[in-house]
Amino acid sequence: MREELLQLLSAEYPEIDFMASDELVDDGILDSLTIVSLIGTLSMEYGIDIPYEEIIPENFNSIDAMAAMVRRLQS
Repeated sequence: MREELLQLLSAEYPEIDFMASDELVDDGILDSLTIVSLIGTLSMEYGIDIPYEEIIPENFNSIDAMAAMVRRLQS
């Protein structure tokens, strides 16, 4: 899941180095508009709904955190 997600996001957002940090939101690499776009991408690609309570920095701070959220929501 992690590698697949990294390939997807790197292709969709080539200007962002998703491996640059484990705190993508906290370091300001991802802003609120990018997170909204990521939510759309993840929802469409993985057929999941990301509820409001899941839209927290901890779920978007790293590829590992996003992969864990996707796996959790697919269950």
